[in-house]
Amino acid sequence: MSSARVREVIRQCLSEAQSSDSHEAEQKALQTLVSITKVSPLNRNLLALTEGAIPALLTLSKSSSNIIQILSLSILFNLSLNPDLKQSLADIETIHHLNSIIATLNSEESGRVASSLVCSLAMLDKNKAKFGVAGTIQLLVKAIAGPRCPAVHHLLSSLAELVRFHGNCTLAVREGAVQALIQVVESTDGEDLAGTSLLVLALLARFDEGLNALRKTDQIVSKMVDVLKGRCMLSKEGAADILLLLFEESEGCVRDALRLPDFSTLIADISVRGSARAREMAALLLKKILDADLDSYVDGNPMFSQW
Repeated sequence: MSSARVREVIRQCLSEAQSSDSHEAEQKALQTLVSITKVSPLNRNLLALTEGAIPALLTLSKSSSNIIQILSLSILFNLSLNPDLKQSLADIETIHHLNSIIATLNSEESGRVASSLVCSLAMLDKNKAKFGVAGTIQLLVKAIAGPRCPAVHHLLSSLAELVRFHGNCTLAVREGAVQALIQVVESTDGEDLAGTSLLVLALLARFDEGLNALRKTDQIVSKMVDVLKGRCMLSKEGAADILLLLFEESEGCVRDALRLPDFSTLIADISVRGSARAREMAALLLKKILDADLDSYVDGNPMFSQW
């Protein structure tokens, strides 16, 4: 389809989506816009450059019709996949609207698409602070800490992207993100959620606020060692990453780990049978332990003396 034809289709679909008296016609017009912007960066730019297109889509995303809201958000998400559109899409009105969807999560699919849009827009570093100022961090943490919802994986992914900015990490820790994420890790809802939660915890631990909050968590070393016993390799990688950060900060954490009877066996197993990254983390953990004064920590544990 030529660019001229795409422009014509875009104008026609936008007109029908805004003025049609038929819900079916409105839905069909938006579905067409979803389709033409799904894979083509050029089509996304053509839609974004169409006068009044983005404000119209934002208005439609506030529709009382669930399907119209989802389709409009999906189009905005498609547009956000173009790096040069991320900054202009992340205006304060759009962010507040996304916040309102996350705060209520009345619709499973709307929550997923809104969270995905937040994550996509936050990939531009200049946008991260905007979400922090707008209160998105607090809403994400509250939603993650609340009753488990189908959109939780998307919420976790959005938080993971946003806390790469130090100011957002501070906000998340103050809001209780560490405790909320630990609860997800310890839940039985699925190891994929635990793996993503551990990724966010490791990102928080890069900054002093997050690392201090982890250190103050009761039995944190034991909790991470318990994760190493699981089957999910992503979770093991995350737990090993967090243990390494704790070990670098506190010899007390090293002592706590070495007092656990199965810790050394778990590290040995991961160093042989883990993923490439897990084996790398296990090697770093082992080096950290061997560099420590083991005589002060190990009570009759011969495992490390053999290595």
